[in-house]
Amino acid sequence: MLTPLDEHQLLVFWTQLLVLVAFARICGEIMRRANLPSVIGQLAAGVILGPSIFGKVWPDGFHWFLPDYEIQSGALYAVSWLGVALLLVTAGFETDLGLIRRLGRAAALVTGFSLVVPLIGGLIVGKILPDEFVGAESERLVFALFVAAALSVSALAVIAKILSELGLMRRDFGQITVAAGMANDVVGWVMLAVFAGFATSGEVSIGGIIKTVGGLAVFVVLAMTVGQRVVDRSLRYVRRNGPNIPGAMTVVIFTMLGYGVATQALGIEAVLGAFVAGVVLHRSRFQQQEVLHHVESITNSFLAPVFFATAGLRVDLALLGEGDAMQWALVVVLVAIVAKFAGAFIGARLAGQSSRAATALGAGLNARGALEIVIASVGLSLGVFTETAYTVIVIVPLVTSIFAAVSLRIVVRDWRGSDQEQERLDREEALSKNLVVKSSRILLPSQGQPASIAAAQIVQFAWPKEAPATILTVDGGDDIDVEVLKAVLDEREVDHAHASGPDVAGSIVTESKLGYGVVVVGVAARHEGVLYSPMVDEMLLNAVTPVVIVRRARGLDRPLPAAFSRAIVPVTGTQSSRSAQEVAFAISTQLGTEVVLSHVINRVNELPRIFARRGAADEPALTAATSMMASAVERANQAGLEPRELVREGRSAGEALVQAAQSEDADLVVLGAQLRNVDGRPFIGHTVETVLERSDATVVVVAQPRQRAGNGHD
Repeated sequence: MLTPLDEHQLLVFWTQLLVLVAFARICGEIMRRANLPSVIGQLAAGVILGPSIFGKVWPDGFHWFLPDYEIQSGALYAVSWLGVALLLVTAGFETDLGLIRRLGRAAALVTGFSLVVPLIGGLIVGKILPDEFVGAESERLVFALFVAAALSVSALAVIAKILSELGLMRRDFGQITVAAGMANDVVGWVMLAVFAGFATSGEVSIGGIIKTVGGLAVFVVLAMTVGQRVVDRSLRYVRRNGPNIPGAMTVVIFTMLGYGVATQALGIEAVLGAFVAGVVLHRSRFQQQEVLHHVESITNSFLAPVFFATAGLRVDLALLGEGDAMQWALVVVLVAIVAKFAGAFIGARLAGQSSRAATALGAGLNARGALEIVIASVGLSLGVFTETAYTVIVIVPLVTSIFAAVSLRIVVRDWRGSDQEQERLDREEALSKNLVVKSSRILLPSQGQPASIAAAQIVQFAWPKEAPATILTVDGGDDIDVEVLKAVLDEREVDHAHASGPDVAGSIVTESKLGYGVVVVGVAARHEGVLYSPMVDEMLLNAVTPVVIVRRARGLDRPLPAAFSRAIVPVTGTQSSRSAQEVAFAISTQLGTEVVLSHVINRVNELPRIFARRGAADEPALTAATSMMASAVERANQAGLEPRELVREGRSAGEALVQAAQSEDADLVVLGAQLRNVDGRPFIGHTVETVLERSDATVVVVAQPRQRAGNGHD
């Protein structure tokens, strides 16, 4: 039977939330302005409102604010644990297991030593700490294991926050730090689950270890296989008609709660299930990035501050004045910093990292936060820690996170890394600013014709290898050799799907709504009365993502040449023109294709020269052309290219481009277009249609989806 809070208890509860959130956000903002992690300020807010300060300054107000009623404290802690569960979901979202594998030896050595060395140091400290730190019902070995776990872990969320604020996330050492932080989090939660099992059973036994580790292993395997399929299908279903934030949020909450129930039923903390839920949700290709922003918003603005401030409420600094508690606290903090730094430094040097990179890794991995506080909270709730031990353990992330932020800023000052690293960073920055050529998934519809292979080759030439692709075979293409297309898309993650039924174009559009960045389709001979074919026209008419049309060169006995020698790229100053430039520049970067930027000054509306004032008509057109060409050249230079410029006059831009391609002996023309609906058929402009119709070169059209008003019409 539910026992409700009475009116006074409800007043206290709402006051607690109001005051905790307000103080935590204010103190967190102060720390942020000081270039320190906001979690430090949120913990400090709890310390200020706890027995250390508020309880001493105004005892009566403190006891009204934190009355000694189980139902009252239970309500507050329920909210705080919900906060840490969502915090761990966001941490799981940021955990990229593939990144850990890709960084290989360096990440493995840094992770291993940064865990083992402080783990040993923590076991030693846990063995020598006085008895007043050990819970009355706990064995010394279990206590030492909890201390070792608390000192050995790092905080991925805090590490990511520090690296992000310092602009170091994509540096080589930053990636290794994140990978090691991810592994630290994973191992830390496993240690917490195992050690909590020891504490619950009251002893350390082989059977207990096998039961806890075995149960956890079975859960993780099922979560990553069966659970992953359920999550994928659920997210795909809610996204079937396009972005659906409320539906995706529902899947996130159900997954978090379901996984939390499973781990709690196994005798493992529910927050570990929330962390695994975040990892599974992050791995789903149907996840919407905006969902993470929504979860982070409610977590970081409300629930996480409540958790960290509540953790600080339990800290009583007065306990450090009893006996030798302060000296032992200094010992614990010193061992935590030195052991973590030494472990990361040794691992980095063995992996061949420079001394400066190793120092930066030792500094960055010293950041601690949520996981250590969770370990301390679990240790206190299970009777492993006394209040004094809890206070000491919670102080560690405060001190070590400050140390990490300050020392890392000093280490990386005026250090830009190697030339190769800077080249990679510049390339990533340029890619992040692109409109079409990005790392998002590519959809490649195919009916098995050579045009599909040509489209696959353009994908391979223009898009980065980290952009995965889905080959969508459609009816009429049952004899497609998918392996040929996969071979063209070498070194790229590729999967295969099939679309069937009377509305193939609708199936392609529906598939494109599931998180694809671009659709690339190959076309062959033009059908009478339509732009290319009924299926392609219908797809273009309803497209919600950019569509790249690839029409292979005429007269070829193979899909495409191994490399293009020269590309004509029209420049018009529009967003669609910039998209086409991105594709052409990417192809040129990989194949060495010469890029000829072309602009046609249209004379169709001018008066005859004999009646025109000399120079009057040329001035605005040439000024505009010069400005547009300068912007395009600058973008090409940023991509490391030196394009040629070609400005022509003509009454038809399409005819002028066809002639330019012939005179320049270009084997590739890349154009931009804005899709429009004209009398129920897709229209991409007379210029583009003329080039598609008359040019013998390979033609690539980058078409932006048509803009729809709120009523669904153009």
